[in-house]
Amino acid sequence: METKKIVELSAKIRDNIGKVIVGKGDIVDLMLVALYSKGHVLLEDVPGVGKTMAAKCLSRSISCEFTRVQFTPDLLPSDLTGLNVYNMKTSEFSFKHGPVFTNILLADEINRATPRTQSSLLECMEEAQVTVDGETRKLSPPFFVMATQNPLETQGTFPLPEAQMDRFIMRLKNGYPNKEEGIMILSKNASTIPFNQLESITNAEEIIEIQNMVSDVKVNETVKAYILDLTEATRHNDQIMCGASPRATIALMRACQTYAAMQGREYVIPDDVKFLVVHVYSHRLSVKGFSAFGKTETQERIMQDIVDSIPVPTEKIEGNMEM
Repeated sequence: METKKIVELSAKIRDNIGKVIVGKGDIVDLMLVALYSKGHVLLEDVPGVGKTMAAKCLSRSISCEFTRVQFTPDLLPSDLTGLNVYNMKTSEFSFKHGPVFTNILLADEINRATPRTQSSLLECMEEAQVTVDGETRKLSPPFFVMATQNPLETQGTFPLPEAQMDRFIMRLKNGYPNKEEGIMILSKNASTIPFNQLESITNAEEIIEIQNMVSDVKVNETVKAYILDLTEATRHNDQIMCGASPRATIALMRACQTYAAMQGREYVIPDDVKFLVVHVYSHRLSVKGFSAFGKTETQERIMQDIVDSIPVPTEKIEGNMEM
């Protein structure tokens, strides 16, 4: 496997997006991990910190079709998936494609739509297909959903169902820029709009090739056992009602395979698991005593405590590499 290609292309995409999004290279890397792993990302943060712009920059960098949908309480499932429309001239029904027929879908403020509409994305996210009136239509790869939600504002919102949360491979937060980054942002936007000068540096075919390549990254039995130890700990924690699912376990392994490849390795090490598990597992945990809002920090703290409590394997991985 040519991990060198993955490392070089990821660096180019990171640098390209960095022309617009300042100081968020780590977030971009995690977005690429999700993309290469055929997963989806939930961006949870306050308005104005670059969530939408990050999605637009990624889509332009990889030259993929981008669609943005503003989720509102009156948005219907058919507004996303499409529907069959009757043509009076031909006396036949024809399918009108919805916005999910794209490569990168930005579901903006997803928690403002009703659970019925939110659930219409389940089949799209899990199986990359849409079924309308009994007919199934495949979505063109790569298919990548980036959903945003404001964790602070609760008026007029609907919490995402657990099944929906489980479809996101990870939850990310941009956070506020520091003073130095703020000055750079002002300088970049003083006389031009940086996004307008952004160029594509790869294409969908290369992304699909990488998605197929990362599945060849080796996962040692010791690392698999470490993943399962962390998973079991979430299921037997007094603060957690519902721990990580088997789907979450698979998602973590795939994310680790991708991250290892982006580091130039053909095998996963325990540090990959330690780095990613909080991002991959936290949003899937049902914490006791908390409503749907304002629990993000608690979920992450509990998950980090679990990571700290589980011994890291010290067995040699791939012969010469010892952790």
